[in-house]
Amino acid sequence: MRMALDQAQAAANEGETPVGCVIVDESDGTVVATGRNHPIGAHDPTAHAEIAALRAAAAKLGNYRLTGLTLYVTLEPCAMCAGAISHARIGRVVWGADDAKGGAVAHGPRFFEQPTCHWRPAAEGGVLAPEAATLLRDFFRARRKGTAPATAR
Repeated sequence: MRMALDQAQAAANEGETPVGCVIVDESDGTVVATGRNHPIGAHDPTAHAEIAALRAAAAKLGNYRLTGLTLYVTLEPCAMCAGAISHARIGRVVWGADDAKGGAVAHGPRFFEQPTCHWRPAAEGGVLAPEAATLLRDFFRARRKGTAPATAR
């Protein structure tokens, strides 16, 4: 999760919402891929940290099925990302800060609990939640004050 927080900080430094993601092969601890939010810079509404990491992992492994991997993300996944995680067959999802407004795992639609969800990864929230929440809170506070990096305004 610390690596995911580093990715989130890199996103914040680029003026993007500070969310970072790391995908790890738990069998040997190998980092398979990383990602960070970049929808503003990429002009792509799907450029969330999880989507970037899933794309990188699939390309690296040469397979769209990512079974046996754990996805660490600093913020509870949204519905779009939860759907992609399910389609990728990620084995486990671990997030930092809860997202009562936009989250879709422990909040909102609780995507993995829906009968139409084809793959249900193990899910755990709250890992390094204070650090993840502080990063988000500080970013949005700076943005409201007009001191965030220019691309976020």
